[in-house]
Parts: sequence; C-alpha cells; structure tokens
Amino acid sequence: MTGAVGAPVPVFFISDNTGVTAETLGNALLAHFPGIRFVRRTFPFVDSPPIAQQVLSAARTAGPATLLLVTVRAAEVSAELSAGPFAVVDLIKGHLTALEKLLGVKGAAEVAPHHSIGNLDQYSSRMRAVEYTLTHDDAAGASSLVGADLIIIAPSRCGKTPTALYLALQHGLRVANYPLTEEDYPALELPRAVEPYRVRCFGLTSTAQRLSQIRQERRPGGAYASLFRCRQELRWAESLYRRHSIPSLNTAARSVEEIAAAILQTMHLRPAAAPSSP
Repeated sequence: MTGAVGAPVPVFFISDNTGVTAETLGNALLAHFPGIRFVRRTFPFVDSPPIAQQVLSAARTAGPATLLLVTVRAAEVSAELSAGPFAVVDLIKGHLTALEKLLGVKGAAEVAPHHSIGNLDQYSSRMRAVEYTLTHDDAAGASSLVGADLIIIAPSRCGKTPTALYLALQHGLRVANYPLTEEDYPALELPRAVEPYRVRCFGLTSTAQRLSQIRQERRPGGAYASLFRCRQELRWAESLYRRHSIPSLNTAARSVEEIAAAILQTMHLRPAAAPSSP
C-alpha cells in the first residue's frame, strides 16, 4: 500500500445499495491518515457477482494498491470481491460481530432494505421540509416565517443555503435563510421580517479571506469580493449577532455536516423526521 510519500491511493467505496454508508464510514476512517492523498470512487448497487466483477475490473485499471471499503451483505458478492488481489475492508462485519456478542443474539442474514423510503410518514415530512426550505431560500417567502423551525442569517456566501437544505433533507427541519445586507448593518438591527422570530435565528460567519475567495468564484472583481468589503460585512454581522444574543458559528473550515451538527446542538433542535440509516 502506498504511504505518505508517493502516488495517491485509489479507494473504492462499494455498497449493495446507495453507497452512503460506505462513504460515511469509509471517509471517517480515511480522515485518520491526513498524510496520504486518496482518490475516491463510489460503486452503489453492487448486489451480484457479475457486478462485483465489473468493480474488480475497474480496480485493476486503477492499480494494484486500490483499497476496497465494502458494505455488502450478500456472502457471494463479498466472496467475489475478496477473491481479487486487492485489500478489502468490510465496514459492517466487524461491528455486527461485536454487537452479536454484546446482545447475545445472532444478526439476521437478510434485513429490510435500510436505504428504502421506510416510514412513509417520515419520508413525506422530510420532503415537505425540503419544499419549505426551497421556497424560503435567500429571503424568499419572508412573509411566512412563522412555520420555520430555524432561520439562518448571514452575509452572502457564508453557507446558508447548503446548510439549510442539509438540515431539511437529513433532519426534516423547516429552515428559512435570510441574507444580511448593507441596509441591516448601520443600525445593527435584524431584518424586519426576521425580528419577530429572533429566538429561532442562528448566524453564520466566515473569515474574510475565505469569503473573498468564494465571492471571487461567483462574481470576480469588484467591491463585492474585495477583502475590505468581506472584512467589513463580517464585522458588522458579528456585532449584530452579539447585540441580539444570536448564536453563531464560523463556517470557514467546517463541512456542512459539522455546521448542521453544531446548529442542532446549540439550538436544541430535535430532528423532526430523521431519515432511515443510510
């Protein structure tokens, strides 16, 4: 296996369903090796030996150091993958064996499809949350914020929309997001539409350098992306958050998942309709 110095290590996330579990568990493990560069590919719905053979063919093309991170239940598919010349890490088997010992019960060989819709009420609730969040993006639908579980406020390009959509899709929360503009800053007052719901507000910030970089990608040149403008807007936003006792988080070096987790904890929000385990 290639180490910290040398070519990147190809990593295949292989699943008999959508691949979300393989990616989540696999990336959590790979994060412990920051000195190694990984090239990742995901192979969902690998649920038969012929499809497993196709994956092995792709691995041969990627190179002999390819690492297979697997969440596959069918024994014949697992055997097919293990018969190849590549290192295989079963992300489920070890944990399942440990649970069987702890619980004193043998796990079922066949389980219900854990990637399916499952509880239809929960699924419908999450879809309604996504619809609400989409129609309340970037100050849209500001006249109906009474139905929001959470209102994210921040200067432009601090991560409001992706965070709101993640919370809606993954946790079934109705999330509105509202941009702070120059009109809000001089008096350090909350936007009029948001002010009645201050206790539901959460603020996002960033670093001036990161914000400028993101804005340059969207609208290069001009005052909008300048370091001076970004630094000024972030200072104003932070002052506004302090004035109104609004909790906030710097998103510059955080993933959407990390931002969402921090918001859930800080705001004491319980997922309204958590999805089935991916």
